[in-house]
Amino acid sequence: MSLQVQTLTRVFAYNGTELPCPGNNLSVDEVRDIYSATFPELTNATVEGPDNKGDKLVYKFVKTAGAKG
Repeated sequence: MSLQVQTLTRVFAYNGTELPCPGNNLSVDEVRDIYSATFPELTNATVEGPDNKGDKLVYKFVKTAGAKG
């Protein structure tokens, strides 16, 4: 019996879209900051996960509800 090493790819999900990881050396918060340039609502989003789905580790960006005023 031999052991097999499998590398998991980190991906980020937001609003039904899978976003690739811009760099494995970045923290999850740094990735959120990078994607907030495209999706400004991610500035205050929380991160859930990771969930192991096959050969991927999926982190999910979740918008936080806030009050205006």
